[in-house]
Amino acid sequence: MISAGDFRNGVTLEIEGNVYQILEFQHVKPGKGAAFVRTKLKNIINGGVVEKTFRPTEKFPQARIDRVEMQYLYSDGDLYYFMNTENYEQIALNGEDVGDSLKFVKDNEMVKVCSYNGNVFAVEPPLFVELEITDTEPGFKGDTATGADKPATVETGAVVKVPLFVNQGDKIKIDTRTGEYLSRV
Repeated sequence: MISAGDFRNGVTLEIEGNVYQILEFQHVKPGKGAAFVRTKLKNIINGGVVEKTFRPTEKFPQARIDRVEMQYLYSDGDLYYFMNTENYEQIALNGEDVGDSLKFVKDNEMVKVCSYNGNVFAVEPPLFVELEITDTEPGFKGDTATGADKPATVETGAVVKVPLFVNQGDKIKIDTRTGEYLSRV
């Protein structure tokens, strides 16, 4: 059990039969009345975000989220196949469970499959990936009036904004949380 006074960002809790992750929290001590904790919570099953307030003495059970390192094998239609590299067990997830988390992940890359009570709810890609650019317009010297970036398609099919000096065939590093270009490799 974790009390509302001990909340931290990233902690997962069970509240009223749902599993929430704390995105933000703030201890508030008004001049008049009792202190309270204001939170922003994300429902990890459906992705909805809610704001709730709690008394600091309220207690909630901490939810146990299992993160298993698995290898992304391939996709076949709407199914995505993953393999546990320790016991070689394979699982297939549908497109709803995966979402767009694999848009920067190539076949045979390692990802984390997140589950709660045996039900998979998310796939976490690596934080940074290195991908090759398969298609982009050439940058012209002096063409900086538009913010000095251009769209580029990487080998997984995702489109990323890159600086003008990046060319087709270059390998780039991408932050998968934001989808932003970081550097050339």
